[in-house]
Amino acid sequence: MEKTITLNKQKPAFEAIAPNFGHSFTYKKYEEGNENKFTSWHYHPELELVYINGGSGKRQIGSHVSYFGDGDLILIGSNLPHCGFTDILTGNKSETVIQMKPDFLGNDFFEIPEMKNIQKLFDIAKGGVAFSGKTKKKVGEKMEVLEYQTDFQRLLSILNILNELSASDEYKVLNAEGFSIQTEIKDNDRINIVFNFVKTNFKEHISLDEIADLVSMTVPSFSRYFKKITNKTFVQFVNEYRLVHASKLLAEQTMSITEVSFESGFNNFSHFNKSFKAFTGQNPSEYRNQLKAVLR
Repeated sequence: MEKTITLNKQKPAFEAIAPNFGHSFTYKKYEEGNENKFTSWHYHPELELVYINGGSGKRQIGSHVSYFGDGDLILIGSNLPHCGFTDILTGNKSETVIQMKPDFLGNDFFEIPEMKNIQKLFDIAKGGVAFSGKTKKKVGEKMEVLEYQTDFQRLLSILNILNELSASDEYKVLNAEGFSIQTEIKDNDRINIVFNFVKTNFKEHISLDEIADLVSMTVPSFSRYFKKITNKTFVQFVNEYRLVHASKLLAEQTMSITEVSFESGFNNFSHFNKSFKAFTGQNPSEYRNQLKAVLR
């Protein structure tokens, strides 16, 4: 059977975020019947803080791909490309989003001594940060309360939230080595062509020749470029994408593990088992059984 590959050369969307007149930040809340439909790869100069109340899905931030369950709290740095986190299948109650430029309170405000921890938080956010535990619950609740506050109260609450995040140790930097394309818009466009292509075609075999040709590079040049940008080889990135998709299927679908393997782009079941255990520390059946135990 002839393989069908979708050639997606669409550049990532540059999301232009314009706060309402008289506002220095953007606040949005999405609920049932009003889902966040901006799901493609995109980037913007604003930092973005996202709280997902319940549900499960994929995180795709920079070169990092992972699966979250029971909601999420994520801080995304300026110009760090990412996908939307929710869709009609996520099962979340709501999604709250705050977007603000790094200097949204003026050029010098975050330079004062009292703001040094928040400034450090903004630096860490360049790699994308996922918060967990009590921090996720407490800050998530504070973000949801914003809906009922005045503009001035929201501003004070956002500063309080940022201060609380800066003091937390319940976090994980998602691109631990940093993501080095933040100031190179040309690189943003090129790497996101690659990301969009993988997102569409990860179930198929993707050769280095075709992906390098997609961005008009030779294979050696592309391999060096991708490793420099993401700190991963292209093969490693594709495999991680497939394994995260497999994690999602194991958690949400009743299909057999063999079916999960093939639905995730693995043609060799033994290779899938070995790769999944190396990635998660458990084989697929152990992973699924542990999830069932947690749900019970």
